[in-house]
Amino acid sequence: MKTFLLILVALILTTGEDFAQTSDPDPHYKLVTAGDWVKSKNYYLLTLFEQDKEVRALFKNDPELAGLTQAKLLALQTSITNCKDALCLPEQLKFTNNEIEAVSNRLTALYKNGNALDRLVKMHLIPSGTYILYKTLTPAKLLVKAWEQDAAAVNYTIDVYAEGKKPNYPAIDSISFKTTARAYYTLMYDCSAVVMADVKNTHLFFKPALQAALTYLEINERQDPANYEPMAATANKAAFDRVKLIKWNQFPYSHILVPGAGPDNLTTPLSGEGMLRCRLAAIQYQQGKAPFIVVSGGNVHPFKTKNNEALEMKVYLMKKLHIPESAIIIEPHARHTTTNIRNDARLVFRYGIPFTKPGYIVTDKSQTDFIMTMAGRCEKELKYVPYKLGRRISETELEFYPLIESLQIDADEPLDP
Repeated sequence: MKTFLLILVALILTTGEDFAQTSDPDPHYKLVTAGDWVKSKNYYLLTLFEQDKEVRALFKNDPELAGLTQAKLLALQTSITNCKDALCLPEQLKFTNNEIEAVSNRLTALYKNGNALDRLVKMHLIPSGTYILYKTLTPAKLLVKAWEQDAAAVNYTIDVYAEGKKPNYPAIDSISFKTTARAYYTLMYDCSAVVMADVKNTHLFFKPALQAALTYLEINERQDPANYEPMAATANKAAFDRVKLIKWNQFPYSHILVPGAGPDNLTTPLSGEGMLRCRLAAIQYQQGKAPFIVVSGGNVHPFKTKNNEALEMKVYLMKKLHIPESAIIIEPHARHTTTNIRNDARLVFRYGIPFTKPGYIVTDKSQTDFIMTMAGRCEKELKYVPYKLGRRISETELEFYPLIESLQIDADEPLDP
């Protein structure tokens, strides 16, 4: 029996890639952004590939991946010369199914226990939690799934913000241009020309497609994931610095979450419903329910609004209701009720707020009713439920517990991944 156990331990140490990883996400892990929050939030594995010198060398020296890089560059250059309609240009930049499969096979072959790819998975992918839905897989298989997710996310961005396909929520997230307009060909041509100039010397097989996706988001003015970042050092600094000073046993809840409610016009900064939700939350805060109010909502309603729900609620709480800035955390990216709670859970985890302590949602009756039955929509849109419900305290108040699956990147929501 002792000999068997020693052999088993040796196998685990020498062929760890054959065993499922069990490490949990680390709340102290700092996401690698390299100054581009849109890229890192949407395509975290590709961001890590770019930033890791040893991984870049591994890809550069692999004949198959080097060949794919040259093929992608050639396809881009050829499209600039040969494409005569607007939608032909972005189509040539996307990953094909065969290319995605070929890269998956190469990553599997290149992955070795202890090498650069292995370190990237164990030092970044696993502790970040950004691909936590694949947590039961071996590190090598997790790497492949993360690649396939990022490739699909890049393609989705190009589908919506270059080719004009419908996003999940067309009324608020659609492309900013008419793809049938005569001038659209010129716009797409110029995008391809700029991407070619940006990536012509790359040794990374994914760079042309990735740079294209980022370029299309930029020209659509859809760089929402970067808004107010880095929040812990800027918009949320006063509250973030106070987290470590809180005596949590003095409060029944870790925080009060207020989902936003956008106005129906471009000139009103904060809707009447948003004001009322803030008032209800301020009452609970003043009664000592929690040390923080998290206001959640992005630049959502109406289409292409410049007003941010979370920021406007913070302004209202401070100026009208006299809540101190050190008690307010903004979550300025959520575009739906599902992601109000998901994004809130992410901030709770990364800010060091007790993750097992219940939160307290304060909103209007209709939204509370909706949240009570929202799990199915979460499963459909996010592939998981980011919370566990507690008691419904009243028509406008609800307990909930954040869940760690909330760290998972959403591949088909590039404005709030």
